[in-house]
Amino acid sequence: MSAEAWELASYVVTVLGLPTALAIFIWEQRKERDNEEEEQYQLLSDAYIDFLKIVLLHPDLQLRTNEPLDNPTAEQRERMLVIFDMLMSLFERAFLVAYKDDMGDVDRRRWNSWDDYMREWCRREDFRNLLPQLLRGEDPEFQEYLRRIAEEERGALLSTY
Repeated sequence: MSAEAWELASYVVTVLGLPTALAIFIWEQRKERDNEEEEQYQLLSDAYIDFLKIVLLHPDLQLRTNEPLDNPTAEQRERMLVIFDMLMSLFERAFLVAYKDDMGDVDRRRWNSWDDYMREWCRREDFRNLLPQLLRGEDPEFQEYLRRIAEEERGALLSTY
């Protein structure tokens, strides 16, 4: 090949090849980031399922009802507190990993699941009453978020009576 042909080929690579390679690189990076976010979401979902298995092992605590347990024993209160601590840890982890102020559609759908779980538990009077203790030492933004949800759910419950 002549020098002119090599020069033309270098222009073609510069004009077409470099931008194409850059676009492919950016697309691959975005795809990898999406896969990592999906994996994090799946790990959190699996952790919540594991948590529910623990709840199932303690049916006497009636944790899947919205009504608090009448006259729990000291041992039941202790188990309930430990289970609520586990739940709070899971909720905080979900908040730190999955919550963003500006979310796209996929992120919003993922987060809405966690928001639903948090709201469901905040409807329980015993859970809400323990929030000051459960939130101690947690991330300040998470504390604010969960307190707001608890107030909204408490208000919604009061308005239904």
